[in-house]
Amino acid sequence: MIGKTNGSGRRILTFPAVHPCVNVSLSTVISSLIVLSRSISSFQWRTFPCNKRNARNAIRLVHLLQPFIDEIRENQSGLPDSATLSFSELHLTFQKLLFLLEDAAREGARLTMLMESDRVATQFVVLSRSIATALDVFPFDSVDVSEEVRDQVVLLMRQARNAVFEVEVDDKKALTCVRSVLTRFENRVEPNEGDLRLVLDYIGVRKWSECNKEVKFLAAEIGFQSNSEEKSKVGFLCSLMGFMCYCRCLVMEVVDGEGGNSNPKPEAGRKISVEDEKILSGLNPDDFRCPISLELMSDPVTIETGHTYDRSSILKWFRSGNAICPKTGKRLISTELVPNLVLKRLIQQHCYVNGIPFISDLGKRKSSDITRTLHPGSFAAEGAMKMLASSLSARLENGTAIEEKNRAAFEMRLLSKTSIFNRSCLVEAGSVSHLLKMLSLRDSSAQENAIAALLNLSKYPKSRALMAESLGLALIVRVLKNGLKIEARQHAAAVLFYLASDAEYRKLIGEEPDAIPSLVRLIKDGSDRTKKNGLVAMYGILMNQHENHKRVLAAGAIPLLIDILRTCEKEDLLTDSLAILATLAEKSDGAMAILQWGVLHIAVQILSSSTSRMGKEHCVTLLLSLSMHGGVDVVADLVKSTSLMGSLYSQLSEGTSRASKKASALIKVLHDFSERRSSGFKPSVIPQEQFVHVW
Repeated sequence: MIGKTNGSGRRILTFPAVHPCVNVSLSTVISSLIVLSRSISSFQWRTFPCNKRNARNAIRLVHLLQPFIDEIRENQSGLPDSATLSFSELHLTFQKLLFLLEDAAREGARLTMLMESDRVATQFVVLSRSIATALDVFPFDSVDVSEEVRDQVVLLMRQARNAVFEVEVDDKKALTCVRSVLTRFENRVEPNEGDLRLVLDYIGVRKWSECNKEVKFLAAEIGFQSNSEEKSKVGFLCSLMGFMCYCRCLVMEVVDGEGGNSNPKPEAGRKISVEDEKILSGLNPDDFRCPISLELMSDPVTIETGHTYDRSSILKWFRSGNAICPKTGKRLISTELVPNLVLKRLIQQHCYVNGIPFISDLGKRKSSDITRTLHPGSFAAEGAMKMLASSLSARLENGTAIEEKNRAAFEMRLLSKTSIFNRSCLVEAGSVSHLLKMLSLRDSSAQENAIAALLNLSKYPKSRALMAESLGLALIVRVLKNGLKIEARQHAAAVLFYLASDAEYRKLIGEEPDAIPSLVRLIKDGSDRTKKNGLVAMYGILMNQHENHKRVLAAGAIPLLIDILRTCEKEDLLTDSLAILATLAEKSDGAMAILQWGVLHIAVQILSSSTSRMGKEHCVTLLLSLSMHGGVDVVADLVKSTSLMGSLYSQLSEGTSRASKKASALIKVLHDFSERRSSGFKPSVIPQEQFVHVW
């Protein structure tokens, strides 16, 4: 009757309690009420960073009511309706109280709960009085309850109604300290470390990992608030975020737990249970794809017919005026969408097991709203970040121990991961040149953190000139070639991709003798994720750079790319490899080199079997370029294919707009050849277009 209330999936200080159903028996309500009361009583062993006395009083109240509920359970026959009403209201209140206690003791939300002390104290008052009100309607005169228990309940009702729950004195002191620090941040004045430690000690945040949990929680809350209609708390939350980031970087002396050894670890809580492994092994991964888009579903929803689609795809279908089920053709009475949470969890597990990035619907909103991080959100957050960036940059410049430099680079890596404003502060503080110098250190952890931080900063346009000029580019390519860890080489490849967004730097990268050969080696020897970065970087430096085109051919990339097409089952790697081959095939020398490796039948096969729209587009583009540069023999081979024409016609209606245009052009070439086979073949002149693949 009561679901799990461990807080997962529920936002803090929300109380999604529900009344027991009308047709639920009183015995079921009472049994559930006992489970709830025991859960609440178990919190007497938990630590509350604030509102300690208020929480203890609420727990004590429920604990003392347990004998009364137990006695009613033993004598529940013939109870009047007013008893059912009383226990139903009590059940609802106990649910809310359990939620409130979970929030009050929640790790990662301690600073937030401190700052919400007044609101939390008010909730304790409301729930305490709700308990008294629920018991008011209980028919004591009609129920056989011992006089001792009755007197105790009456006393508890009086205490609950008259109890005073207020912000505690110690909470007020800590609150005042936090506000004082935030004021100093606003005025660009460094806070007293003693004040910072006082607050951290009071809320029980004594480790780097605990501090990092606070940062992650606040980041999630800011993301939610920014995407909601009510944005009044965003500035306040950003200030708290600045407070905790400052403490994490400059107060916490040792990095423990998930950040141990100053290298981020995979997020906790992603282990696959044995039961889930069995379920996944019995499922067809194709069932995780949307029947409309054929892509993995990120937000599966079920419609009236019982069929499941990705939310974005089915909404687009409905908005186009289609009020029918795409799979069955049945006309729908309702277009209501029901989230398929079980399937979504299985898709997440499938992606994790197979190393596939999973972007949830929330993740998409975050990605599309990355521009919100252009601004700090509050004056306090702005001041905290600017002072923090200067301090970390100074540690890189003046630190004597590798450990100190490594820690500073690690914190820069985290700070620059998701915030444009943070990146700008770190660049303005002069961190880029110091991070570049760290790339020469013979310490694998320091080198990896430095290149990872540079990767994040390379997404900020003003940083690219600092990296590409002077000796910066040579240092990055050296890590790409001889990085102490494969992760460092992988990050270096990604840095080159972002630098390649500028035509001038694209040219400079190609002129580095080791750049393209090192990318080829990375693609050959690396893991799937490493291959991905290498492929993306190679594609980036090819754009509108004929000299780089020649260098990629000379480095022996073509057989490597075709081998990926033959052997790899990862859709994203196939798509990336096809994109590079399609780009190389735009030039005659590239097309002829590709044809030497027998790629035609592979591309035709992928076109007919791929589930990626971009992959299909690159296949069509590749085949069109090869037919233009390869002449009669190539077109003759394509005409012999029994599946090609069907695949091309499907692209006219189902493919991207660019794929449709390319497919139409190739169909014309094939038809012209068939019609003029006896009189010789001269390919139609197809305008050369540069299609940019969005990564």
